[in-house]
Amino acid sequence: MTMFKRVAVLLGGRSAEREVSLVSGHACADALRQEDFEVTEIDAVGDVAQQLSEAKPDVVFNALHGRWGEDGCVQGLLELMRIPYTHSGVLSSAIAMHKERAKVAFRAAELPVAASIVVPRMKASQTHLMEPPYVVKPVNEGSSVGVYIIRQCDNHPPSELGSAEWSLGEEVIIEKYIPGRELTTTVMGDNALAVTEIVPKTQFYDYDAKYAPGGSEHIVPADLPENIAATIMALSERAHAALGCRGVTRADFRYDEAGNEIILLEVNTQPGMTPTSLVPEQAAFKGISFSKLVRWILEDASCDR
Repeated sequence: MTMFKRVAVLLGGRSAEREVSLVSGHACADALRQEDFEVTEIDAVGDVAQQLSEAKPDVVFNALHGRWGEDGCVQGLLELMRIPYTHSGVLSSAIAMHKERAKVAFRAAELPVAASIVVPRMKASQTHLMEPPYVVKPVNEGSSVGVYIIRQCDNHPPSELGSAEWSLGEEVIIEKYIPGRELTTTVMGDNALAVTEIVPKTQFYDYDAKYAPGGSEHIVPADLPENIAATIMALSERAHAALGCRGVTRADFRYDEAGNEIILLEVNTQPGMTPTSLVPEQAAFKGISFSKLVRWILEDASCDR
């Protein structure tokens, strides 16, 4: 029997992923109401601490995505307020969100990652700093926000990197482009659930492919040799452990069949929980309904994560 009754769902916020977080948060709040919890939805703009003090929750379900909600900031606030919360703690959230810091942890755990460098965005906008093809993206954003693939035929980097309108941080990560199939695995607790292949309808698995209905096809379980699927699931569990993650995470991979190479791209500590999201699909494949998945995440909540 759970000790929690009153739940505050944090959603929305101020990041570039605000709209996705609103959808995730509303879906999770509805599921928790179906599970007989008393739910207050809090849009994490303004004075979040004041809103939490007024709501007096037993527990927080963190449905925020991106900066301030997924990078250790709100986790630190909840630790100070001593309110149990879901997903990963301060340190693992902060490391996972910073793509290059996460790679340091992955390399130390002998996990396969792509070669990369971190540079000022203005420098990256002026000339190729890595032999194409490569990928350039903000060092601490999620949901493929601000991601560009630079092909061998591209004469110069994307001009958007040098734009005065750029709002995604002053540093970017430039990473060797890994060809192949896009795969992802959910870790729930300490155990991987399945491997999904993502077949985007766009150039790559960008923001629209992730969240627009019909933006991509998800094949679960992925059509892979048994040993490859097992390897990817084991790597996802090791990546989850390397960062000290808690609750549910999702690890993204590239599998280059021609080169027989598996590359870990990143670990998402606050995976999407929208109707088109990958984690609920994998849970359903394992016989776990959406409401039961959300309840499990909530009941896993604690401080000192």
